[in-house]
Amino acid sequence: MVNRLKLSSFGHFRPKDLNFGKLKHCQTWIFHSFNRVLVIGSLLLLFLVAIGFGYFYNTNSFPQPIVLENAGDNRTNTNFSGECNLFVGNWVPDESYPLYNASECPFAEQGFSCLGNGRKDKEYLKWRWKPRNCEIPRFDVHVILKNLRGKRIVFVGDSLSRTQWESMICILMTGVEDKNSVYEVKGRKITRQIRHLQVRFSSFNFTVEFYRSIFLVQPGSPPKRSPKRIEKALMLDKLDDINKEWIDSDILIFNTGHWWTPTKLFELGWYFQIDGKMKLGMTINGAFNKALTTWQSWIENKINSDRTRVFFRTFEATHWSAGPREKCNVTRQPWSDTNGKDKSAFSDMIIDTVKNAAIPVTLLHVTPMGAYRSDAHVGNWSDNPSVPDCSHYCLPGVPDMWNELLFAFLFSEQQYQIH
Repeated sequence: MVNRLKLSSFGHFRPKDLNFGKLKHCQTWIFHSFNRVLVIGSLLLLFLVAIGFGYFYNTNSFPQPIVLENAGDNRTNTNFSGECNLFVGNWVPDESYPLYNASECPFAEQGFSCLGNGRKDKEYLKWRWKPRNCEIPRFDVHVILKNLRGKRIVFVGDSLSRTQWESMICILMTGVEDKNSVYEVKGRKITRQIRHLQVRFSSFNFTVEFYRSIFLVQPGSPPKRSPKRIEKALMLDKLDDINKEWIDSDILIFNTGHWWTPTKLFELGWYFQIDGKMKLGMTINGAFNKALTTWQSWIENKINSDRTRVFFRTFEATHWSAGPREKCNVTRQPWSDTNGKDKSAFSDMIIDTVKNAAIPVTLLHVTPMGAYRSDAHVGNWSDNPSVPDCSHYCLPGVPDMWNELLFAFLFSEQQYQIH
């Protein structure tokens, strides 16, 4: 290679064509030596330039491997090449799941404990969400517990929020030696209508709370002389009146969506109200968007982002079959395709709202990942098997993965994409 480079680059130096008498041999040697030195020096310079460019490219274009302080298995060292979107990926089998036993967790609601309610197959428990370009490191529950010391975690939303709340408590309890040190502060039992639940981890001095606010905005009575079909008004310009109790928190997670349907609104006499006036012609999507605007204004004016980390979880995919009469057919395996369930107008509006918020809000865009999990719903394995359920998920199950994502955002230095 050196000779080829020498001939092509310096071939016009031909000592044999020059005649300097006794100096001929010496000058020929000098020219050859100069040729070799120049070629070798050029190659060395090119090599050093290439090394320097490679170092600059690697240290500036790609993040270095991150070791999460809460990671504890073969997913500890994660090399994130380029941007990592946690919400684009697929479910992969993993025999290390589930993360806990529902029968050993007093806060796993009986209605969501599918195994406890007679489900025989267990394959639905053995799946892990795998982002396309990276991994979600497995957390160390003992480190998580220490990191949460002195904190207040608050979930606000509907029954899907309650399942994530229950899931988090069950996950964290696996790292607590004295199970009796974890208790509901007022001794309240979990019910579908309960307004507030507060579980304290006394050994670590933190609480995990749930506030039932299915619409996030304030329900109330309609104005006098309203049409008879109007039984309740949903005040889209006022946040739920218990919102003051959410403010003094360290981690605040919102969701809404499953009550925003004609059967749960109009057929039950719920209609929309703005500025004291009923809006009978307003669509559900328009009302949902207005409610999100009210929520956005509230967090921007009431939340101290230096203290409180705010999250909003998108609409959770359901798997009711289409048709005049919806049916719930729970499968044995996840779908291989999303079949359109990865799209949601509600999720799109949530994403836009989060983008436009004046304070930082982290999006938990769980719609696409849930779209595959036709196998993971409660179905007929609830405390009321006569009423099938293709909206809620079994515990353990999909909500556990929502919390793994939450932990990744809270305790990782990696900057993930939010959608």
